[in-house]
Amino acid sequence: MELLNPKKYERRHNDEKTRELALKTIDFFESKGLKQIKEDDQAMVWYQDFLDFIKKEQLFAHFLTPAKYSCVGGRWDMYRISEFNEILGFYGLCYWYCWQVSILGLGPIWMGQNEEVKTRTGELLAKGGVFAFGLSEQAHGADLYSSEMKLKPVDDGNYLAEGEKYYIGNGNCAALVSTFGKFADTGEYVFFVVDPEQQQYQCVKKIDTSGVRQAYVAQYALNDYPISKKDIVSTGKLAWDSSLNTINVGKFELGCASIGIATHCLYEAVNHAASRNLYGKYVTDFPHVQRIFTESYARLIAMKLFAFRAADYMRAASDEDRRYLLFNPVVKMKVTGQGETVVRLLHEIVAAKGFEQDTYFEMALRDIGMLPKLEGTEHVNMALIIKFVKNYFFGAVDYPEVGRMDGTDDDSYLFNQKTGGLSSICFPDYGLAYQSFDSENVNMFREQVELFRNLLVTAPPNEGQARDIDYMLAAGELFTLIVYGQLILENSAIYNTDADVIEQIFSFMVRDFSEYSLRMVLNYENSPAQQEIFRQMIKKPVRDEECFARVWRKVYDLRGQYTMND
Repeated sequence: MELLNPKKYERRHNDEKTRELALKTIDFFESKGLKQIKEDDQAMVWYQDFLDFIKKEQLFAHFLTPAKYSCVGGRWDMYRISEFNEILGFYGLCYWYCWQVSILGLGPIWMGQNEEVKTRTGELLAKGGVFAFGLSEQAHGADLYSSEMKLKPVDDGNYLAEGEKYYIGNGNCAALVSTFGKFADTGEYVFFVVDPEQQQYQCVKKIDTSGVRQAYVAQYALNDYPISKKDIVSTGKLAWDSSLNTINVGKFELGCASIGIATHCLYEAVNHAASRNLYGKYVTDFPHVQRIFTESYARLIAMKLFAFRAADYMRAASDEDRRYLLFNPVVKMKVTGQGETVVRLLHEIVAAKGFEQDTYFEMALRDIGMLPKLEGTEHVNMALIIKFVKNYFFGAVDYPEVGRMDGTDDDSYLFNQKTGGLSSICFPDYGLAYQSFDSENVNMFREQVELFRNLLVTAPPNEGQARDIDYMLAAGELFTLIVYGQLILENSAIYNTDADVIEQIFSFMVRDFSEYSLRMVLNYENSPAQQEIFRQMIKKPVRDEECFARVWRKVYDLRGQYTMND
């Protein structure tokens, strides 16, 4: 799996329309140029040009409409949605944000039971509409139990909506805003749609944020907004489930956006370093710079391998196979966190250059940190991840093999997800991913994995440790790395990833696993048996200088391969 290079665009698509739209999107941004993108960012210019492009090419209509409701031959296909996240992140988080909050706003509609609203939504998308997700509130955040948005009954099944929502992207311009609330008389949950053009919809203010400067993140109020049955998309358990399942889909998008941002930063950093001469040497001649670049590249390839493999599992999902519910929060938590790590490492190389106003890097430094914080914090997602530990290690079952899911099918299951029953979700033997790999660092990482499993068998967390959320979250970092390694290896086999790159990936994986193990030793109270196993997990990766040199050459060869048009 290679990095995105807009000047040499390559990705296998099974339909020409997808390739055409990807290339048109790349051309839109390259024609606009980095200089204008940065000027718009610094002046917080509303991105009307991008909205016009969406409308002209019916972009969201093609990518975000299930086939049944599409007026333009569109479909909901996570294979191509994954890549489009990457492309938009590559050029600017504000553009991606418009897309992301539209995905969230569409989720409750496609998951609901109101066919009239679904048909209307397909028509609005074809006309260039974007959407919004009215879930969070200023006083309660995303605490759905405490939602104060109410539907007050009036007569003949009609209602008046009263309440406010806060931190709602596209809240100023959405064709429809999916809004979560409760019926005032019964307390039952409800999702309904509202139109920002109606006079009872008040866009209170734009919420100023340090990121996505150009986006409009709104506080909106509904003041006796009339709601009829034709506006209600779901009620009761379905409304509740739709809120959670929408986030299950939406949180995935953040990882691929992070890949796009970090990839652009890598090109900019290597171009700068390869052309800058200090003390009679080019910056890329310094050994520590080569080490940082090679590690950054390996981490970035790992991010991409994991995220795109997780998309395969989303596409293959069914009531019988819900493994994606583990892999999605890992994308959200781990891939976005790794994006921060890559940009931080590259910043050590570009140094003050990264703060200059005419660089992409300056924008990325601000934006990359947003992604781990959206759609649930790291801790919220880790708390979900650790629910799967037992079945991951001790509940192995046989599943049909999931290959590269690049077909043109509609991913309709995502809008009919089974909910609850996480303890019933099983996994095949994680060791299968390692069978075709025999290298020093992969094998060393597998030793660490087996030590972790042995810990669970012989010295599991005691009752007090299990109740200590801080302890469990810290131990969860080790489990997350194990899941991360599995899907990286699975996808590296599918994409025939260079063996040297895999060895460099598992060099940092061994080191990261060792660092988390050391934290368990230093920061927490463990039993003697636990302490000993955590100590055994601390290992030093093998440094193969020839392997390192070959991967460094891959990174160095990126110089001059991509520079964004001015």
